[in-house]
Amino acid sequence: MKIWIKCTAALLCISCLAGCSEGSRTVPADFHGAEDMVVYCPHPLEFINPIVSEFEEQTGIKVEVCTGGTGELLKMVEDRKEPRCDIFWGGSLSTTMAKSQLFEPYISKNEPMIQEDYRNKEGNLTRFTDVPSILMVNTNLAADIPIEGYEDLLKPELFGKIAMCDPSTSSSAFEHLINMLYAMGEGDPQAGWRYVEAFCNNLGGKLLQSSSEVYQGVAEGRYTVGLTFEEGAAHYIGSGYPVRVVYMKEGVISKPDVVCIVKETEHLPEAKQFVDFVTGKDAQTVISESLGRRSVRTDVNEPEYLLDKQAIHIIYDEETVVKDSKKEWLNRFSEIFQDTLD
Repeated sequence: MKIWIKCTAALLCISCLAGCSEGSRTVPADFHGAEDMVVYCPHPLEFINPIVSEFEEQTGIKVEVCTGGTGELLKMVEDRKEPRCDIFWGGSLSTTMAKSQLFEPYISKNEPMIQEDYRNKEGNLTRFTDVPSILMVNTNLAADIPIEGYEDLLKPELFGKIAMCDPSTSSSAFEHLINMLYAMGEGDPQAGWRYVEAFCNNLGGKLLQSSSEVYQGVAEGRYTVGLTFEEGAAHYIGSGYPVRVVYMKEGVISKPDVVCIVKETEHLPEAKQFVDFVTGKDAQTVISESLGRRSVRTDVNEPEYLLDKQAIHIIYDEETVVKDSKKEWLNRFSEIFQDTLD
């Protein structure tokens, strides 16, 4: 494991996986067919590559990865598109839970070491990492504008300078919609829609189509602030970009993402190995120490370079309410945003 950690930095520079680019569904050029296990994954390549490379090295199992937005990839699973998916790796619990019928029951051998709040209660949704929603601020562009939470995003000087992804295509954006409804509604999501209306008015007609556009846009100076997830910003901070992370003062929902086996996979034994591998202590340690994510395991420490979770104002949603309301909330957000264009 120590050797693996030392090699991670080098692996980050290697695009060792071909896949579907966001917004498309191109079969990887080097796809070898039915003998390869296919993973659909919305994670950034710099996160995917070292983990998949090490899995292949340790197990001898060949993996092909198809990347894209969470919503796009879930639709591909549902429509049984080619290459047929064996593992769905990524996407927030709130997004994937609504499509849980697509996934095979499996309890990882690592489940006893998973934090109690992140146990696989459903039987087919294995938690992978703990992902707080955050605001990412470009410190050069923000200058003297105080940005400490959602309320600050309504400031006139930020009009048209906010990076927000379409929550129907991005699970991190959907998590922010949930977060703002509960935070700005003070626990009542219905009361939070007044804030959502004001927020959409301040977007200036701009709604991005992929989560990567958010953190890249803020880091590269196209936007002053973006609504994203912790890892997206942490990577750029570590690379010296003029950005900082804001944990919303009104409250932060920290939701796990998942790794799931797709029903009717022809690679069930290999898929189980993958779930066990990515939730194992070695992989979770690398994720925490080198890849900007918080582990879901009880025996892996939080990353030293991220704010202690005890210092974050954590709030909670209601999983059943979110699951039952997802379609309604996405439609309502879309209608509100479209009204700002008229």
